[in-house]
Amino acid sequence: MITVLNEKLNGDMKNNPRRKKNSTRQMMRRIHTISNVNTIILLFIHFLLAGCGFYSLAGSIPSHIKSIAIPLLDNQTAEYGITEDITDNLLEKFTEENILRVVDEDNADSILRGIIKKVEDAPSTFTKEEAVTEYRYTVVLDVEWYDVKNDEILMKSQYSGWGAYGLSGDSGMDGIDNDNDGLIDEEDDDEIGDPRSFAIKVAVSKIGEDILNKILSNW
Repeated sequence: MITVLNEKLNGDMKNNPRRKKNSTRQMMRRIHTISNVNTIILLFIHFLLAGCGFYSLAGSIPSHIKSIAIPLLDNQTAEYGITEDITDNLLEKFTEENILRVVDEDNADSILRGIIKKVEDAPSTFTKEEAVTEYRYTVVLDVEWYDVKNDEILMKSQYSGWGAYGLSGDSGMDGIDNDNDGLIDEEDDDEIGDPRSFAIKVAVSKIGEDILNKILSNW
């Protein structure tokens, strides 16, 4: 557009030198206006994109829900300590995300309840001689997210998570990708400590991440 205006200006000045001064002023005004409009458009796009990160999360939750309570989960298995592990992990993840305030049930706009349905600790990999080389620890959990104000279930679903472990004394030396991230032993800084305990931690963390992501993207 600026090129066309320049050509028009040059033609006008050749045909009528008296208009040179006025045409120059008009041209500068037009160029200045175009520049301002482009600047405003670019600024608008910038702020729009900058705001997407927030609205894609906070905007996906019903507007009247500002807080969440996460009471101790029920446990229908014989696995000791798993209830506290999953509940604590959920509390930690929601607190870190800080999209919903974590409060007690009496003051909550919503409540996240869960029931641990199954814990399975079974062999998953064998040698040619049928000796076990890898175990898989799996947790299955039923979850519902309850809207206190509207007295309705916002989400109801089943989640599962698993972690792998071997028979060595250290998950960082067992030759197994314990957390299924494509890294093994010294390649993975996360793999450390008692193999079975680490597998439980991986399974619990996976469930927590899936539940959090589901709630934030449910609408």
